[in-house]
Parts: sequence; C-alpha cells; structure tokens
Amino acid sequence: MHISLFITCFNDTLFPQAGRATVQLLERLGHTVEFRREQTCCGQMHFNTGYQREAIPLVQRFVDVFRDAEVIVAPSASCVGMVRDLYPMAAQLAGDPALIREVESLRPRVFELTEFLVKQLQVEDVGAYFPHRVTYHPTCHSLRVLRVGDAPLRLLRAVRGLDLVTLPDAEQCCGFGGTFAIKNADTSMAMLGDKLRAVRETRAEVCVAADNSCLMHIGGALHRQRAGVRTMHIAEILATTEGDA
Repeated sequence: MHISLFITCFNDTLFPQAGRATVQLLERLGHTVEFRREQTCCGQMHFNTGYQREAIPLVQRFVDVFRDAEVIVAPSASCVGMVRDLYPMAAQLAGDPALIREVESLRPRVFELTEFLVKQLQVEDVGAYFPHRVTYHPTCHSLRVLRVGDAPLRLLRAVRGLDLVTLPDAEQCCGFGGTFAIKNADTSMAMLGDKLRAVRETRAEVCVAADNSCLMHIGGALHRQRAGVRTMHIAEILATTEGDA
C-alpha cells in the first residue's frame, strides 16, 4: 500500500522521533511511505480556540495536499480527530460546496496509526521487542473522538518482552487539552496530579500514548518529580525490534 504520512506540526517541531518510528514501522510491514512537504498545520489549534473561519484556509490546504492520496496515516489521534470530526463543520462554515465534497471524500482515508494497523491492515503483531514494564494512557481524542477502542492495547500485548500493566482510572483526562492547560492552569495541574499518581502506582518504566501532546504534559511533570518514568509514543515502541532494544 502507498501511504502518505501526515506528521502533524507538534511532532514535526518537538517530537520528530515519532514520525521516524512511524515510517520505520510501516516500511517494515511492507508498505511504501511518502512525505508531502507541502503539508502544514491541520488547523485544530485555531478551530478549538474560536478562530474557526481562520482555520478554513488550513482545511483547504490539507485537502489540496492530500487530495489524491491513497491513504493518510498520522501518529496523532488529536489531529486525525480534527480532520475526521471537525473538517465537515469547517467546510459547512466556509459555505463552499466543492470543499464540502472534497472533505467528505478525504475523511475515510485518514487514520490514526494504531487504528490503521489493527482495523485496516488487521495486524496486531508487528514484530516489535521491548523488554520493559509499560502502562498505556488512552488520550481523550483516541478514546472519545476516534474511538480506537483497544487497538493500542492489542498492539502492545503482542510486543515481545513487554510487561503491560493497567493504568488506574485510565480514561480520565491528563489535563492538557492544548490551550486549556494555559487558560485553566490550576484545574489542569489538579488533573495532571491525579494522572501522575496513577502512573506511579503502576511502577511502570514507561508511560505510552498515541498523542505526544499529552505525553509532553505528563512527561514534563514526571521529569520534574524525578519519578524515574519516561514517556514514549506508541510508534516508538512498535518500531523497536530485538536488535534495537
């Protein structure tokens, strides 16, 4: 299959290792991966903070860049959620019938990495090896918007050497929520405190998730507490083989 990588601006700027791991993983599974350099932000940051009309040019650009792609895969449930869930609203707001049609045509071809592997390729064992104690945090967008279900857990359970431990109150938000963490700092930190206690209770070496935005929030606090727990995007674990670990 010919796959177009949508890296997302967050990963491109701060966590490029997630993109590299995604490419490595998909190529190991026998697929061709391309990166379209014209891609930019999906517009989620603008749309979610009230600048909905200002996001429309970014929606149009995404459509223009990926219009002819066979399938688009991103290591981010958050940004895929924007495309699949909110692009139709943005297109309607634009009042552009052509954009509405193009968005509807494109949406079914955009996938978050773990749902693509499990639900589209029907692959669970990707040949990974990661001999560490790991806990999984289901991000709000993967859980509530995309509804990826247990796809990430099925992939992690198939990783050789990995000891997967359940995160208490896993479905609770970590408190990031983009600008929510800035505008509502006290509430965000209280939510983060609950998440950190849950992570530390597992005695995991690694906390993993499908969104680096949430992992940045959690990982920063774990580092400040010197908790001895690191954070990793799930793509990084799935891309690791016995020769790498």
